[in-house]
Amino acid sequence: MNEWRWIRSGLSAPDYNMAVDEAILTAHSEGRVPPTVRFYGWNPPTLSVGYFQKAQTEVDFEALEREGIGFVRRATGGRAVLHDRELTYSMIVSEQYEGIPRSVTEAYRVLSEGLLLGFRRLGLAADMVQLESEEDKSQYASIGSAACFDSPSWYELVVEGRKIAGSAQTRQKGVVLQHGSILLDLDADQLFGLLKFASERVGERMKAQFLRKAVAINDLRQAAGLPDVTLAQVEEAFAHGIAEGLGIRLVPGELTPREAELAERLVTEKYGNPEWNLRR
Repeated sequence: MNEWRWIRSGLSAPDYNMAVDEAILTAHSEGRVPPTVRFYGWNPPTLSVGYFQKAQTEVDFEALEREGIGFVRRATGGRAVLHDRELTYSMIVSEQYEGIPRSVTEAYRVLSEGLLLGFRRLGLAADMVQLESEEDKSQYASIGSAACFDSPSWYELVVEGRKIAGSAQTRQKGVVLQHGSILLDLDADQLFGLLKFASERVGERMKAQFLRKAVAINDLRQAAGLPDVTLAQVEEAFAHGIAEGLGIRLVPGELTPREAELAERLVTEKYGNPEWNLRR
């Protein structure tokens, strides 16, 4: 059974969180560290936007400042995510690793199998989306808000048709980086208060659609008459799920000095730099 390093980073600043994911990717591409799973959180709560999003036109920066919410641009695609009551994960592995498909969507399927098992360990009837038919595409169609979670893509995870995990992926230097949010609780009012819309009415319509298509773990457990879960319980469930899904053993570890140094440099040069965060 292959061993992967498992890093539990705790709460960190938004620029540092994104810098660490990229630092691990670089170190793995250099053959310095094994494939890695990382669990982490955010301090302060943070709005992250996808690599291709137009932050200046889609994000209300006055609202961010007023509410003390951090901001960062990810190196991965997708739409805006409010990181607060969640477990954030990343998986970093070489494209040449046995069993990792060359196709981006198929790689999602492989890497997300462990997430699926994690949700099921929490008593949720999670499934992977497959958009094979026109009926499937119609069911999950979105009118296109700036928020993530309002519609799933191929092999993303849903419970009762509602998206329960938001993941994004990039490939650089021969390495796959997939990271995403596993929501314990969801505050749609706060999320949509941080985004810009053509009018208040449009924002309310998109928020209503979002709530029909997105859901958090504790919402589902409450509806089923189950108690809320803690972050520690979610970490345990997903550590077991990822290990089982990938057929690996997770070995607790920490960043190497090389990764720590590179992460600090990336904070300064990239993720903590307005030129990167506001580039679009």
